[in-house]
Amino acid sequence: MKRSIIFCIFAAFGGFLFGYDIGYISGCLIMPDFIRQMQGMGASELTSQNQSIITSLLSAGTFFGALLQSLTSDSLGRKGSILFWSAVFTAGVVVQVSSFGIPQLSAGRFVAGLGVGALSAIVPLYIGEAAPKKLRGTLLVLYQVQIATGIFLAYIVNLGTHNLVDSSASWRVPIGLQLAWGFFLIGGSLLLPESPRLLLGKGKEQAAIVAIAKLNDCEVDDKLTQDVMRELEDAIKLENEGGKAGWLECISFNSSMMWKRTLNGCMVQFLQQLNGQNFYYYYGPVFFQAAGTSLSSYSIQAILGGISLAMVIPAMWTIEHVGRRKSLLWGSCGQAICALVAGLVGHFYTDVAGVSESKRQMGGNVLIAFACIHVSLYSLFWGPTPWVILGETFPLRVRPKCIALAAATNWLWNFLLSYFSPLIADDIGPLILLVFCGCLVFAFFYVYFMIPETRGISLEEVDELYRANIPAWRSSTWVPSTQHSAIDTIEGNSSKHNHVDPRRQSEATYIEPTSGVGAEKKRLDEHVENAAPTAAPAIGHGEKGGGE
Repeated sequence: MKRSIIFCIFAAFGGFLFGYDIGYISGCLIMPDFIRQMQGMGASELTSQNQSIITSLLSAGTFFGALLQSLTSDSLGRKGSILFWSAVFTAGVVVQVSSFGIPQLSAGRFVAGLGVGALSAIVPLYIGEAAPKKLRGTLLVLYQVQIATGIFLAYIVNLGTHNLVDSSASWRVPIGLQLAWGFFLIGGSLLLPESPRLLLGKGKEQAAIVAIAKLNDCEVDDKLTQDVMRELEDAIKLENEGGKAGWLECISFNSSMMWKRTLNGCMVQFLQQLNGQNFYYYYGPVFFQAAGTSLSSYSIQAILGGISLAMVIPAMWTIEHVGRRKSLLWGSCGQAICALVAGLVGHFYTDVAGVSESKRQMGGNVLIAFACIHVSLYSLFWGPTPWVILGETFPLRVRPKCIALAAATNWLWNFLLSYFSPLIADDIGPLILLVFCGCLVFAFFYVYFMIPETRGISLEEVDELYRANIPAWRSSTWVPSTQHSAIDTIEGNSSKHNHVDPRRQSEATYIEPTSGVGAEKKRLDEHVENAAPTAAPAIGHGEKGGGE
């Protein structure tokens, strides 16, 4: 299991590429030499239009990259896709670092965006399939940890180079460092094992056994390897009974509730973008400069980046102990309050005529304080949780396509926000934060009524949960059929439950697994590729769907 954790940690490095790009571009927008190169000699600042073009072209690329990876994740495999799209990203960086104008820089950011967008879908896909069940949420959070790490490092690099006022090194060095990150991911991806689920789906049984053994750090003839192999074969056979999946299956209204799963995956990504944090990430220096605070914009960005990184680390604990639903609900409330206060204070103390300089400075400091709280809550709750949900919601047969749609939704709104935010902020100033406040209120109610709790259950049990059509607000007390079987075996009550209506059983109150479960069961719970045993179809895949 140690190896699987190491492999997942490395795969999550794909998030670092995106985080670093967010961080470096925000600082470059106010660097004197960057402005001269992109806007023209004698210019003192970039126009809002050019700011929008430069920042949003990466997001445009990520949208298409997220969709295109659905073609490569099966044909090239998860491992091959990570390698291919890392190379695409690196090619885009080469174009950027040699830029002398907006057209070339924008083209490079678009190409790099293809790689970033594809990796944003492949990484949760790979980790969701390679991680141990009990650590799946924690390891999926690593994607957001890497994003935060990339943002913070980029802010520190900008802080160190922005004083090179008359040199293009002030912005070419931050851009050029991305080459190192790209080559690192290319080289390391060669060492990753392929997803056993994918290999089995392609009929490569021997390769799948080797991958399972490698991920679990055991021999191919080990009992654990053989047990996992049998369970995976049963689960994949069941999933693939309907033949090859098409795009329409992602929104089908059959018993698997694919329409609801795809909607949830897309909505949490959509709402993540409407949290308001990317406004601070992309335009923080420009925005804080206008707010009149005494702190330098680069220092504020470094502080925000440090807070973001520090707060995403506890998320590795909260995602498994607090759960997915509570993380999103708490985050929605806290961030909505921050956006409301920051928007009102920013407007009445920094953005209206007649405000004294002292009040303006005080208002700017209050705005920054609530921006820091906003970003910290995002990093703890809404930053990592949507990526966790993305990695564990969909069945194998449609997983690449559904994740592609959800990730593309994220990048589509990232593009729209990065393009229109500076234009809107030019008109209404800090009041733009009230728009994000309204979105967060909506997010609270959507999560409460639509997003089920999937903490501590296998990918196959997530499938059973959706098929059982359990209301989201009751999902945390739902017990999978596999847990019922284990409890019955221990307590000797199998006959009692054999006569329980499956629909009633699926809605049972949660029962904490007892310590009487043998070591072998515990061992299987911790393995990498958790699949439901053959008894599961009685509830998860059989007539249950027809009773929804």
